[in-house]
Amino acid sequence: MSTSTKQYNLHEDWTVVILGFLIIGISLFIFLPQVPVFKWTNGTDLITNVFDIKNIKIIGFQFFYFIAIGVIGIFLVGKSVKNFIFGFPVVYVLTILALIIAGNTEVKALNLEAVIFSLAIGLIIGNFFKLPEWFRSALSTELFVKIGLVLLGTSVIFSDILKAGSLGLIQALVVVLSVWYFAFWLCRKLKVDNELTMMISSAVSICGVSAAIATSGAIKGDSKKLSYVISMVLVTAIPMMIFMPIIASHFNFPEEVTGAWLGGSIDTSGAVVASGTLVGETALKISTIVKFSQNVLLGLAAFAISVYWTYTHNQSSEVRESKPTLGVIWERFPKFVIGFIAASIVFSFFVAPETRDELKESLKNLQGLWFALTFTSIGLETNFKDLLQHNSRKPLIAFLIAQFFNIFITLIIAFLLFKP
Repeated sequence: MSTSTKQYNLHEDWTVVILGFLIIGISLFIFLPQVPVFKWTNGTDLITNVFDIKNIKIIGFQFFYFIAIGVIGIFLVGKSVKNFIFGFPVVYVLTILALIIAGNTEVKALNLEAVIFSLAIGLIIGNFFKLPEWFRSALSTELFVKIGLVLLGTSVIFSDILKAGSLGLIQALVVVLSVWYFAFWLCRKLKVDNELTMMISSAVSICGVSAAIATSGAIKGDSKKLSYVISMVLVTAIPMMIFMPIIASHFNFPEEVTGAWLGGSIDTSGAVVASGTLVGETALKISTIVKFSQNVLLGLAAFAISVYWTYTHNQSSEVRESKPTLGVIWERFPKFVIGFIAASIVFSFFVAPETRDELKESLKNLQGLWFALTFTSIGLETNFKDLLQHNSRKPLIAFLIAQFFNIFITLIIAFLLFKP
């Protein structure tokens, strides 16, 4: 990497806050991107509505809009702009294909959202074809989903955050403490090694990939073990994302309870958004806020883990030398949450209601496309074989049992706190 590339290496969370507000600023003060049409019933509709020249132009403009935003983000975080420019068009085309499939009226009647199809298309390609390394490195899953989450803040009224956020924080504290301890105890019982024990406990109890990464950083963990834990998180999030809304619908759980259940137990922000979308707008908002409540605890958890590992557990001199400080809390704090809350404050108190109504459809379209791009990317980078290549199945067994415990304990707490 050249010196000029290293010079621009902004933290990814700060980057998405900048990009989110760049998109909001463009929508407020410069122009409002048009919303393309994907709705169709039969072949004639498909040609006259979706593949109409005017609609194709809107989709094409949207492509240049998104790749421009993406290039700025990739440049700021210090990744390869060249790889992104070559890789993004593939992700975009596959995502548009998913949106077209989801736009069919019969598919919509089955309550199947575009994110399901973007994920499925990505998984099929990612598991049946060997993707070049430069292309895999161009996939920017976290960047995409966090931009979408900042934009989601524009649709959440601040009073909702205060109301659900306080309950979400109570739920997060109970879930994180109980699930983390259960997972830690279980891993010890199954004689899982110490590093994997810490990563699995954090991943299953706090917020999945981000927690695993933060924990690995706090304990100077093995990157191969981290990759294994991340693979488990991503693969298990997929069936949870699809089947938990179905279970909630079957048993007629209230939407608020379902949202709290999804947000508290599914381990990735993107999967929480997708599953919440499948249930409804209320569930999406509650699930996102509850997940954010857990995310807020990430900095505190990373600090506690680093203290525990440094002073009472790990004997390596390298780890002992890295004395944890209060700065670890701020360093590990998921800063895109600040962007979400700031967007909510701006749209709650500083944007006129009529302007909000005017922007609502366009911003929701942009937010939805970022999420769809996220799931195409997740599918492309997730390989089911990753779980089978590890020598021991014990970490997988521990993770799955802990995840089932997480699902049940979170459901009970969600009913206690969020039932109307």
